[in-house]
Amino acid sequence: MTEPNSIQAVLAQLAETERAQAEPQLTSRQRRARTVARLAAVQALYQMELAGEGVETVITEFSNHRFDADIEGEPLAEADEAYFADVVRGVIQSQREIDASVKARLASNWRLERLDATLRALLRCGAWELAHRTDVPKEIVIDEYVELAKAFFDEAEAKFVNAALDGVARDVRPKD
Repeated sequence: MTEPNSIQAVLAQLAETERAQAEPQLTSRQRRARTVARLAAVQALYQMELAGEGVETVITEFSNHRFDADIEGEPLAEADEAYFADVVRGVIQSQREIDASVKARLASNWRLERLDATLRALLRCGAWELAHRTDVPKEIVIDEYVELAKAFFDEAEAKFVNAALDGVARDVRPKD
């Protein structure tokens, strides 16, 4: 893992790309709120794994304390808190299924447990959204998590996230 890129820069970059054409039902503000929710979901899963905290405890902590806080000295953009909670709960409830779909896309000698905890969280969130949020275009899901990966990792890991989630998308959305 490298020194994180500016989270605010990643959020800004994600907010105004081709998502407007792919998700015309959402305003720019709603798309940005979803991006913040995805980032928070990755952080929540990471925190749960490292600290051993329960899902409802972490969701409550984020709702009560984190969504009103700053990142890098600037206020965090508004989050879609319902979407955040849906992703976090969904990943936890479907973790065996999600892990199996991700493992199927890893090289045969790799285990999910060998991956960095942040990378695991990114892949789990993306895989869950691909399997369970079919209202969101697969290209949006993959692109969002690839861009979030760039905030924490080098280009190689971002490409890995892209390849793994693209494979999961082919498995769980074969007609898309």
